[in-house]
Amino acid sequence: MKLVLVTAVEEFQKEVLKIFKKANIKNFSSSDIDGYKNSPELLMASSWFSGEKSGNESRMFFSFTEKEKIDDLFKLMEEFNKELKTNNPLKAIVLPIEKFI
Repeated sequence: MKLVLVTAVEEFQKEVLKIFKKANIKNFSSSDIDGYKNSPELLMASSWFSGEKSGNESRMFFSFTEKEKIDDLFKLMEEFNKELKTNNPLKAIVLPIEKFI
């Protein structure tokens, strides 16, 4: 059993759900998150409202699942990212689970 985390901009939520379905990952959770990219400090300092929130609306999906399903998920995500015309690819990481109840 492993934990897979996937992040995506909000616009790709439906596509991620389709990818999870194709990878046969039926049990997962998701959460709203704000995504940020490093921007030069000069831009932050020159902003009139520098304390204003400037993150992108994003989603994080996570699932405890088997390695084989995660391998399929990664293949599908790689295919999706190859066809992407924006600079916001789907990203994922896998963490091993040592113990669980």
